[in-house]
Amino acid sequence: MFISRFRRAAAVGLAAVTALSATACSGSSSSSSSSASSALPSVSADSTLVNQVPEKFKTKGTLQVGTNATFAPIEFMAEDGKTIVGLDADLSKAVASKLGLQVQMQQAEFGTIILGVTSGKFDMGASGFTINSERIQQVNMVQYMKAGLRWAVQNGNPKKVDVNDLCGRTVSVQRDTVSADQLAEKAKACTDAGKAAITQVVEDDQSKTTTDLNSGKSDAMLADSPIVDYAIEQSNGSLEALGDMYDAAPYGIVLAKGDTDMANLVSKALASLKQDGTYQKILDKWGNSAGGVDDFAVNPTVS
Repeated sequence: MFISRFRRAAAVGLAAVTALSATACSGSSSSSSSSASSALPSVSADSTLVNQVPEKFKTKGTLQVGTNATFAPIEFMAEDGKTIVGLDADLSKAVASKLGLQVQMQQAEFGTIILGVTSGKFDMGASGFTINSERIQQVNMVQYMKAGLRWAVQNGNPKKVDVNDLCGRTVSVQRDTVSADQLAEKAKACTDAGKAAITQVVEDDQSKTTTDLNSGKSDAMLADSPIVDYAIEQSNGSLEALGDMYDAAPYGIVLAKGDTDMANLVSKALASLKQDGTYQKILDKWGNSAGGVDDFAVNPTVS
């Protein structure tokens, strides 16, 4: 279904994520706080691009960007509990600055964001959306980074989880994601083979899936690779990755089908940010240097 996305595990111990900080195992918020507060160079408007901004956006002056801020380090709540920070927030602001616009990040349930864009509630969606053919039929998607899926378990893998044999295991994932779809397929394969079922713990927020793993409610967690890597970094050694990243795919910024001119401008703004070094600085700030791309295509060919 088109609302699925790769979703990354939210950081363990982040004070910025209220539910997580209350329940996760002795994580440290120091590095996450410094990342959120570390300044990026100011971004100047590109007059050539500004002159091409469609009148409806130029008149508004501020882009309303839908996001689901439970997905550190891509997007999450700052320590004040109301400011949305993260890679997507920084990149959205930088793109808007190139176009002579402002940005207002709007919290929303992940599964409602694309509908919000198509209905006009949001001008853009930036929430770790994996680009796939079903989504491209619904909206324009501007490629801006890449990520894959990755498994996480408690440190030392005390429950001896084997990702190739999950029958009878308990696994946590976030709702409406590629991770959830893949887990459902694995669960069906188990029952079709007459084996013990997988207990699927499907949470609305990614932060809760990480808490499930830390608390022992689940044996393993499946999420987007940047999310899992960040969760492990923040866990003070309580979590570890199980296996390598796989199924790498691009993320895309979402705009309505009727806003193709604006989608092309977003692509040009991203290219300009890459050229002046801001794009890489944002990736580096949020620990995702390896996720960079060279091509900011609109609706790239994907499987």
